[in-house]
Amino acid sequence: MTRFKLFIPLIIFMLVGAFFYSTMGRISEGDYDPQALPSALLNKPLPHFALPKLENDQHLVQPKDLLGEIALINVWATWCPSCHIEHPYLNHLAKKLDVVIYGVNYKDENKEALRWLKNKGNPYRFNIVDAQGKLGLDLGVTGAPETYVIDHRGFVRMRHQGPMSGAVWTQKFLPLIERLQQEQAAHSQQEPSKG
Repeated sequence: MTRFKLFIPLIIFMLVGAFFYSTMGRISEGDYDPQALPSALLNKPLPHFALPKLENDQHLVQPKDLLGEIALINVWATWCPSCHIEHPYLNHLAKKLDVVIYGVNYKDENKEALRWLKNKGNPYRFNIVDAQGKLGLDLGVTGAPETYVIDHRGFVRMRHQGPMSGAVWTQKFLPLIERLQQEQAAHSQQEPSKG
């Protein structure tokens, strides 16, 4: 038994090595996509929050203020290099494609964020100030930028980590949004007319 105890560290090392080797195999085969991180909120409603609006800090925003339309929630900050890269495409989505985007200004300074929007353009319907990162924590944010798709009921339907781009929009977001639009249309047809 004493001799077996000597081999325990070696056995643990071999098991850990085998785990990492199998993970590296999946990465090299293209099965692993670091931007396709699942969200604990997938197909669940947005977490509760009551946070100030960046554009008017006297007004508190709650999840009910985001209901009614399929929309993106984009987590961004002025200190985030990738947010600078994706911002022109967010402007394109909002202005050219009429996509509804809500911003979550994450662990940032309000004055800097407002200056950014003035200088770079504002693709957001409005921005939620998440100065402490509490909403980000509840959403499962690991770092900016991250973009979520919510349906018209406020349920999280997708999470994307990393900058938005034309390729990401076309490959990941657009097919889901088109499907959600079909679901919403089918649901509204099933609802009995009022009055």
